[in-house]
Amino acid sequence: MIRTFRTVISLVLVIITSLLVSCSSAPATQIPTVYTPEKIEQLQVIATPVKEYREQLDKLGNLISQKNWVDTRTLIHGPLGRLRQDINNLSASLLPKDQARANELAKSLFNNFERIDAAAKERNAPAVADRYQQAIQDFDAYLKLLPS
Repeated sequence: MIRTFRTVISLVLVIITSLLVSCSSAPATQIPTVYTPEKIEQLQVIATPVKEYREQLDKLGNLISQKNWVDTRTLIHGPLGRLRQDINNLSASLLPKDQARANELAKSLFNNFERIDAAAKERNAPAVADRYQQAIQDFDAYLKLLPS
């Protein structure tokens, strides 16, 4: 009898505990809508290498204007090769309201790089120049998204 009583009590306690745990909820976390000074400082640290790539894009423009296709492709695959990773890290650190636009611009930028590479391989100067201008516009628009 005592054994049955203990079993029933244990079962009741398990049911009550399960019920309490399943009915409780954690407080909802609010998604930030503005950049705090601390977040801006963190973003500036992450953005520094990305901003430095702008100089590489100017160098790319010079190579394109000289029709130096080998070095154009080398620059895209070499020094600019890490830009995708750096931009993706930076985009993930932005507020959710800015992430969608940042990802859209990044996708367009890298699509333009791929087309510059393909056009340079074919030595198609007009296509390379057109895609380069679009890449510059995308990159500059991306940089304008960053809080200061």
